[in-house]
Amino acid sequence: MTKHIAIIQGHPDPNSFHFGHALAQAYAQAARDAKHEVKMIDVARLHFPLLNSKEAWELGDLPPALNNARATIQWADHLVVVFPLWLGDMPAYLKGFFEQVLRPGFAFAAGERGPFSKKLLTGKSARLIVTMGMPAAVYRFYFRAHSVKNLERNILGFCGIAPIDETLIGMVDAPDNAVREQWLAKVRVLGAQAQ
Repeated sequence: MTKHIAIIQGHPDPNSFHFGHALAQAYAQAARDAKHEVKMIDVARLHFPLLNSKEAWELGDLPPALNNARATIQWADHLVVVFPLWLGDMPAYLKGFFEQVLRPGFAFAAGERGPFSKKLLTGKSARLIVTMGMPAAVYRFYFRAHSVKNLERNILGFCGIAPIDETLIGMVDAPDNAVREQWLAKVRVLGAQAQ
């Protein structure tokens, strides 16, 4: 079955090619080869202000630069979010992107149980691909993958996106091309299966 896949590249550097970019490209190519439809959102190339008030978040207009990104998320059956771990969390610009795009009326709405209880993005699934300098096991078990869990529960899950799977890739700064190739191969399998 053909799926619509939106790949959100969350690295905030628009001028360099990082391992996360290679991972996103590997996933996209494998998905396209398997006849899935893929659209890319490169957050670093979008220009938008950060929100600084509740009123702006609830009532403000979506910046025009994000209209296509929002339409792509609406179109997608499956989201793939690729980002590096910075200071234990997603980069601030990626968080700002989610705050802008996933606003009331698009991602959730008032329901019988409260002002934000109706999840408007149900039926979509997601995969988080997170790169980091530390060993992934340290992040997962010692730090309990707190920021990834926050993204899963309090942002994507809050909007109804489920299931959400994660791929944590540690020690990306180590110059081991064989290990990088293994990760690219694993991501290609995920792309081919639209997982």
